Amino acid sequence: MALSVSPSSLSFTQNFPHFVTSHSLPLSQCHPISFQTPPPKSIHYHPPRALREWQEYEEAVKKKDLATALSFLISIEKDNSDDSVEENGSLSTQSARSRIGDLGFFGGSVRDWEVLDTCLNADDMRLVGMAYEFLKAKGFLPNFGRFSSIVLDGSRDVTPSVLKSSTGLEASKFSPKKWGLSGSSSVVLAGFLGGVSYLLQQGIDIRPQLAILLGLAFTDSLFLGGTCLAQISSYWPPYRRRVLVHEAGHLLVAYLMGCPVRGVILDPIVAMQMGIQGQAGTQFWDENMNNEMAEGQLSGSTFDRYCMVLFAGTAAEALVYGDAEGGENDENLFRSISVLLQPPLSVAQMSNQARWSVLQSYNLLKWHRHAHRAAFKAMENGASLSVIIRKIEEAMSSNR
Repeated sequence: MALSVSPSSLSFTQNFPHFVTSHSLPLSQCHPISFQTPPPKSIHYHPPRALREWQEYEEAVKKKDLATALSFLISIEKDNSDDSVEENGSLSTQSARSRIGDLGFFGGSVRDWEVLDTCLNADDMRLVGMAYEFLKAKGFLPNFGRFSSIVLDGSRDVTPSVLKSSTGLEASKFSPKKWGLSGSSSVVLAGFLGGVSYLLQQGIDIRPQLAILLGLAFTDSLFLGGTCLAQISSYWPPYRRRVLVHEAGHLLVAYLMGCPVRGVILDPIVAMQMGIQGQAGTQFWDENMNNEMAEGQLSGSTFDRYCMVLFAGTAAEALVYGDAEGGENDENLFRSISVLLQPPLSVAQMSNQARWSVLQSYNLLKWHRHAHRAAFKAMENGASLSVIIRKIEEAMSSNR
């Protein structure tokens, strides 16, 4: 089934950045020492080219320069077939890399993963896709896109009763909650109101200060999308853990569905600076969706995959906590895509699509709960994207 969609496109740069080439440096010359019995000449091994190239790669990783880092890895991969000794007697680049790896300075297979850490600042999402495909071709990402065909499974009609029988949870448990009305936020609100009441009973009038706080909160909500409140809340461990559970769900489902993940933003202020709606965000890319939307046609399978990733955060919260508090911005994005379809989805169709998507994501996360937990732990420890993906792959391989 193909769905028409109003013209829309994502902004990408038109040309790939040029690959950076490296120039070799000569080996140090031998210096004979004059004695009565001259010692045999020896060639001292100095691998400047390999060392400098890997240093350039490390510098590209630090600067989050995806084009340079990826071009280096591709050039190294092409050089892997050439293990011959150069005519001037020096070791080949491959041999130099092996020697350096033996010394423990650099490990190509380990450093390859770090290219994922450069994706966050990439302007061209096609380069992000190339980075994932490169690592997958090398055998590092066997589970990337492994479950993309799951969108073909199961019934399309998911009523609230079907959702409850499949998950044991009411449909309302998957709906985002307003801050202060449920869950941990309600405890915070109750404690705040209780504290205010106690101070007033003690004769301490804090109404002027309270009015200022409410005014600041209103301004934050109106102009900053609640970023300041989210930043303060992020220092409260229960709230932060729930955010990590939510984003780990987005990341894992996107990865398993074959959508390259650009990065995970957990700092509300950074998210606001990057134009991400909400208090945190997982940026992923679907090449099929990008191409189809540019052509004005959106296939059903592509739309399903997008919706599964979109509702994966809600599904993760429901799986771990029994209900979901976050996901309001995810629902807003879902509605914005649904109204672009021709004809637009009705309210009933949107509700059914949302229930179907969250059920698919819920089941996928339930089947791979260990991988979700590994991603959560890595994010909790402040790990980079490359480490998070490695932890997912390690968890997947250890539970086969």
